[in-house]
Amino acid sequence: MGGYILAIDQGTTSSRAIVFDGRQQIAGAGQKEFKQHFPKSGWVEHDPEEIWQTVLSTVKDAIAKAGITAGDLSGIGITNQRETVVVWDRETGNPIHNAIVWQDRRTASYCDGLKKQGLEKTFTRKTGLLLDPYFSGTKLNWLLANVDKAQGRAAKGELCFGTIDTFLIWRLTGGKSFVTDATNASRTLLYNIAENAWDDELLKILKVPRAMLPEVKDCAADFGVTDPAIFGAAIPILGVAGDQQAATIGQACFKPGMLKSTYGTGCFALLNTGKDMVRSKNRLLTTIAYRLDGETTYALEGSIFVAGAAVQWLRDGLKVIKAAPDTGTLAESADPTQEVYLVPAFTGLGAPHWDPDARGAIFGMTRNTGPAEFARAALEAVCYQTRDLLEAMHKDWRNDGKETVLRVDGGMVASDWTMQRLSDLLDAPVDRPVILETTALGVAWLAGSRAGVWPRQEEFAKSWARDRRFEPAMDDKTRKTKLKGWRNAVKRTLS
Repeated sequence: MGGYILAIDQGTTSSRAIVFDGRQQIAGAGQKEFKQHFPKSGWVEHDPEEIWQTVLSTVKDAIAKAGITAGDLSGIGITNQRETVVVWDRETGNPIHNAIVWQDRRTASYCDGLKKQGLEKTFTRKTGLLLDPYFSGTKLNWLLANVDKAQGRAAKGELCFGTIDTFLIWRLTGGKSFVTDATNASRTLLYNIAENAWDDELLKILKVPRAMLPEVKDCAADFGVTDPAIFGAAIPILGVAGDQQAATIGQACFKPGMLKSTYGTGCFALLNTGKDMVRSKNRLLTTIAYRLDGETTYALEGSIFVAGAAVQWLRDGLKVIKAAPDTGTLAESADPTQEVYLVPAFTGLGAPHWDPDARGAIFGMTRNTGPAEFARAALEAVCYQTRDLLEAMHKDWRNDGKETVLRVDGGMVASDWTMQRLSDLLDAPVDRPVILETTALGVAWLAGSRAGVWPRQEEFAKSWARDRRFEPAMDDKTRKTKLKGWRNAVKRTLS
């Protein structure tokens, strides 16, 4: 069948579909943005129906551009924005409310209430997560409490809960498959990552009926077959992983100690810790990296809520740039004597601070501060936040003196200026791969290997290719001065 695999990459601001050929090269791709809804300050929603339509159109576009038919596809892999919550009617498949997005902060006070009851240790021990609005469970609790009759209907088994992967699989299979994978389940605050099962105690605390939960499978498994009426053929869905775990797989970070960071709307760094479920003492997350053949591999994760979103803000909010690539050129022309710091806490601060009430701030402005300095500050903010994550990881995970090399991916890494500044501020090498679409590549590999048309793990890892390595070139004194300024700015921003 040519080894063609379709990857559906359903992200926070757009849906993408990529057809890979048997050599793991991109044969065709489609992408479409969709609307962001902000009903109140700190609230972020998506229309699930619009997401569904963008997935359909981008898949058809990718297949057409690849010059193949749906019947030529050996399988589908799905990766998705994690923690975003959809609840829908089991009979009609219609959502009962907009999807509540991972960035949404509406449950901050509810999380605070659970913390005051002394429950955070229970959640962390079982899920590896912290009590924060970021995760799915409290969003689901809000939907059940605030949508008319939802709590009662859920208890009767009339409603389904899922992250975006589950919703898409349900739709693609005509309602025949109600499933998720271990990585997405591990981000819900409802899943015990040591036992690999939904946890009754946590379900009770968050008032979530078990009847509305999907079956949890390995990342490479039989998730169902698409309804032939949708694309013109019945295609098996064989791979699923949340976007950051999919990127970890796509970057071939299969060995303990390997580290990747993805720069999309947010930034997420994952450190493979193998079979060891490392408990962070520095407010990082313990999560499932992937589960294959029933064997779980764990990771430490640091989450930054705003990365590329800061560039979008410059473009759409302040209108100081026309297109995202302009930021690198502007940053390069910025006045080196001005130290301007942007702390992009637009939806709170993630790891290692976990302050949902912090809000964005800019420090160090003068009358001469302009678009170039804003652009540099936005890009540097991503680098500073990554530095914070890596410092926390090194405290939790001893690398035995080995050099840290960061594998990067996502839209922002196309900027040479940003990657060089990242290497400078980390004081560590940064490797950019040839294929930047590592999130899609990760789930394509899951599906392709499951279908038997792509290589197994070891051979796939050997095929990873580096486009460029960025080496630190900043002197130590400058680095220390800049980091001191950043830490001062963050301290002033924390609520």
